[in-house]
Amino acid sequence: MLRIISIIFFTCLSVQSIRAQYPLILSQRDQARVIDELLEDRLRNLLPTLMRREGFDMWVLISRENNEDPVLRTMLPGTWLAARRTTMLVIFDKGEGQEMEYLAVARYDVGKVFKRSWDPDSNPDQWAQLGKLISERNPKKIGVNKAEHYGHADGLTANDYEQLLKVLPKNMQPRVTSAEKLSVAWLETRTEKEMAIYPQICRIAHMIIAEGFSDKVIQPGVTTTDDVVWWYREKIKELKLDTWFQTSVSVQRNESDAITSKRPQPLVILPGDLLHVDFGITYLRFNTDTQQHAYVLKGGETDAPEYLRNAFTRGNQLQDYLTRNFKEGRTGNDILAATRKQAIDNGLKPSVYTHPIGYHGHASGTTIGMWDMQDGVPHTGDYPMHLKTAYSIELNCAVNIPEWKKEIRIQLEEDGYFDENGFRYIDGRQRNLILIPGPQSNAMQK
Repeated sequence: MLRIISIIFFTCLSVQSIRAQYPLILSQRDQARVIDELLEDRLRNLLPTLMRREGFDMWVLISRENNEDPVLRTMLPGTWLAARRTTMLVIFDKGEGQEMEYLAVARYDVGKVFKRSWDPDSNPDQWAQLGKLISERNPKKIGVNKAEHYGHADGLTANDYEQLLKVLPKNMQPRVTSAEKLSVAWLETRTEKEMAIYPQICRIAHMIIAEGFSDKVIQPGVTTTDDVVWWYREKIKELKLDTWFQTSVSVQRNESDAITSKRPQPLVILPGDLLHVDFGITYLRFNTDTQQHAYVLKGGETDAPEYLRNAFTRGNQLQDYLTRNFKEGRTGNDILAATRKQAIDNGLKPSVYTHPIGYHGHASGTTIGMWDMQDGVPHTGDYPMHLKTAYSIELNCAVNIPEWKKEIRIQLEEDGYFDENGFRYIDGRQRNLILIPGPQSNAMQK
């Protein structure tokens, strides 16, 4: 019995020791409180500016339970995990110098900001009440979430759109129009309070990656790539975090890709392997998306071979070409074209597929290439870059390695932020290969 108690104690001690290395991760209760505080700040201080910028004096969001509009979902309080029955939110701008109206056509308030504006006992028809509220305010331009190019902004169902038009007077129906750009602006714009928190979210992701790419997790010759993948998934749950995609771990090594592909899958990790991970977490409704590399040391090695270090440096150079082209008002396609020209002119072999990040992993905003669209992306690539927006700087640089008699890819992805001061990485970026085993303190630099 004493031995069992001892094992349990030291196991718990080990888990607590590992957790102590991570930045503070809030309890579920405190997470809900922070989510509500951030949301109230956005609604009160950000949304009025965005609505006026895009020319809307009313925004109507409608969503049914278990079929949530992606935008409306970001406006729900921290204790709501979904819409309830039919959730209707109305935001009305009464004009400069006046407070915005935030109405919930519901039986109860929706969070702290949207106030109950329907009494089912006196008017049991929820849709009629919505039409009455809109008609009384007589807005000039009514935005709804119908969108051709951005899926996040296309959350209004065909049925609900038809129902909305039915309850409006005929003279108001032409005022209903797509709020696509408003939705994108709401989703892509980060506030000062959010950017005080985002670095810690990215730091947690970086620390999980570093722990997974270490001899705490990987025993060369024994551990498989799938073992590491599922270690990451378990670690996310252990830390009470979520993710928005399945982690992947892959190997490049000194043999032909044809031979590697014929080996038993999943691959066993071996000394001399160049490892790659694609990893993300979700915390406080925000997402990360990170790709990094590690090298498994051979016996007698204290560092990765110089040719791999040089190849990694080329990946950093491509990142620099890309982020130096960020400019307010410039489209993603313009940034892509300029970056590729500079990189190719300087001897690199680039592929750029950078996307916005925030409430969603693959978020709305300025798209800068896709892996299969290196000449430009229709529509979302034509969207101009705005200040106070965040991006996953995702790309790869192909490098010929004579020592391996083949070409490898340095595949990098780090989250960054763009504002009036220019671009910066939210929690730095990988500047050196992570070594397994080995110290990792120098792998991440600002």
